[in-house]
Amino acid sequence: MHKTKIVTTFLTNSGKILLLKRSQKVKTMKNLWAGISGIIENDEKPLNRAIIEIFEEVGMKKSEVKLVKEGDVIMIESPQYENHQWEVYPFLFSCNHKEIKLNWENSDAQWIDVEAINDFTTVPSLEKVLTRLF
Repeated sequence: MHKTKIVTTFLTNSGKILLLKRSQKVKTMKNLWAGISGIIENDEKPLNRAIIEIFEEVGMKKSEVKLVKEGDVIMIESPQYENHQWEVYPFLFSCNHKEIKLNWENSDAQWIDVEAINDFTTVPSLEKVLTRLF
């Protein structure tokens, strides 16, 4: 079975979490809601990739976020590819402000209550990743 290591990061502010809607321009999971995600490259540390993705996808610098929790790794079967699993490294960061600057990977963003996650059409098993952090 093929595995791809990824980070999925959530930002929290004033009791809300940030969800991002993946754009039409990304390779996979178009138009689905997700956390801040990215593929872990080579022998990169997952925490370092999470910080890079936060800056790339929402424009927040390392100095603007604080690690709250690193969740246990979760394996998720890929609905798109046969014999493929996503090895997901979950992170929760707090941030001082809600202003973000989206890059091309996402078309929309919403700050939501954690309980509202099921009201969104998300990437597979996003709620399972989220429960690792709350």
